[in-house]
Amino acid sequence: MLNKIDNKTILITGGTGSFGKEFVKTLLEKYNPKKIIVYSRDELKQYEMALQFNDKRMRYFIGDVRDLKRLLSALNGVDVCIHAAALKQVPIAEYNPMECIKTNINGASNVIEACLKMEVSDVIALSTDKAANPINLYGATKLCSDKLFVSANNIRGTLQSKFSVVRYGNVVGSRGSVVPFFKQLKQENAKFIPITDKRMTRFFITLKEGVEFVLKSLERMQGGEIFVPKIPSVKITTLANAIAFNIPHKIVGVRPGEKLHEVMIPRDDSRLCYEFDDFYILRPSINFNSNIDYSLTMLNEVGKVVRDDFEYNSNTNTRWLSEDDLRQIL
Repeated sequence: MLNKIDNKTILITGGTGSFGKEFVKTLLEKYNPKKIIVYSRDELKQYEMALQFNDKRMRYFIGDVRDLKRLLSALNGVDVCIHAAALKQVPIAEYNPMECIKTNINGASNVIEACLKMEVSDVIALSTDKAANPINLYGATKLCSDKLFVSANNIRGTLQSKFSVVRYGNVVGSRGSVVPFFKQLKQENAKFIPITDKRMTRFFITLKEGVEFVLKSLERMQGGEIFVPKIPSVKITTLANAIAFNIPHKIVGVRPGEKLHEVMIPRDDSRLCYEFDDFYILRPSINFNSNIDYSLTMLNEVGKVVRDDFEYNSNTNTRWLSEDDLRQIL
């Protein structure tokens, strides 16, 4: 099996976030990286993270993905870049659209340019289910980011840099997750749990599973793919009951830019999709490296073409989490 972590220098943008901390924890426990660089804007979060991960291989760079010059400096000598930095709150993005664009689109472009100039070997950008058939600004910016990273493989020329994307659903316990909010309401003995719509469903993945999937995708990638894991769905009412079964629900209406159900692979992309045992790959729609066979990963996993009307939707998923399942996870 390939190993793109041991004795390598890895940089994580937005590295003080939920994913970044779990990612660093996994690298230090299971691998032997040469150096890990956490690149983010918040000095307090970096200070707190440095207390948690007191390891001589750790480096902390204050910087914004909007700042190309700083990225160029930080990425000097880096082998692997995981791009996790983004503005992710849907309602906040609706109210502050230009700020979301500056970080999620312009920032993505800066990361790509810096990685190419510094000849970073492997680059993975984290995406979201909201990038598929987006109806909110956050999702639209992440779709644009996905397109930028996929197309970066067409402009690398003779460089060995490879760019891929990992797309998955709601992460349990992350900043954008409703789980901490529901738990807080339970602790406060709230009179009700606010439910936007009782029909609402979401894809569900734990931080640990997300990190493991990114690391596995790093070994699988040829450049240009969007990796999508096969993960279960959950009903919002089931989640609320699992956390606070004795508190009644109150329907409060769908928030601005929110969907009833999430899609990770739209029907229109089915012609680009290969199905593997526990994940899917979306090949690029335009590929100048036409010799790449995306039905075969670098780990020699073989995929098959999906049917023409295939769609990976949280509402029509075949795997669902029950209240008991959720209590065990939480």
